[in-house]
Amino acid sequence: MIRILVDADACPVKDEIYRVAERHAAPVAIVANSAFRVPVTPMVERVVVSESFDAADDWIAERAGPATIVITADILLADRCLKAGATVIAPTGKPFTTSSIGSAIATRAIMADLRAGGDVVGGPAPFSKNDRSRFLGALDAALVKLKRAG
Repeated sequence: MIRILVDADACPVKDEIYRVAERHAAPVAIVANSAFRVPVTPMVERVVVSESFDAADDWIAERAGPATIVITADILLADRCLKAGATVIAPTGKPFTTSSIGSAIATRAIMADLRAGGDVVGGPAPFSKNDRSRFLGALDAALVKLKRAG
């Protein structure tokens, strides 16, 4: 069965995930380090993990596989989930793929080095309506693709 796993901390598209998942009858696990609201439905599971570093990432990565779609902006978590065979989508709708993840990791490392050296570097662009729309299309397409493959 197809399942959606969400790295919920600072995820701006939770409501969109619930709507698309309901339309496709795909269960959703919303994973975070603290309690939060989720819709009252058997299709949405709230998972609260310990506050230890990477606890949410570890929970998601351990359950990722070919029948899962992982929603995360975390590049290192995306890499772990891709290696497990999962489909991975950023909240902006950008898919992480095995061919793109290497450059994303390299860019992340370069930016971390620049910040550590005291260079002022900008963060990601503000989340936009276009990002939300792109995400909705990407999640719907990923669910359709997995259903066809199953």
